[in-house]
Amino acid sequence: MEEIAISKFKATCLAVLERVRKTGEPIVVTRFGQPIAEIQPPRDLKSQRKFGARIGSMVILGDIVGPIGDESDWEAAQEPEDEPKDKGE
Repeated sequence: MEEIAISKFKATCLAVLERVRKTGEPIVVTRFGQPIAEIQPPRDLKSQRKFGARIGSMVILGDIVGPIGDESDWEAAQEPEDEPKDKGE
């Protein structure tokens, strides 16, 4: 992989980007000999998923918004019990 100093990259940025686009080879940008960035061409954009690409590929079975159990099993659906009377009366 080719390396380029950050100062040279700054001076020739557009040319470096064009070379990466044409050749497809990544270039490492270094600062004081240490890599700080890697310039690489974008991955194939056509292979990315598109919104709605799987439309019509699933089947919904049954009711998807209704309760999954009987409503009478719910504690919140039960009639409230009579309140206990105070023992102090």
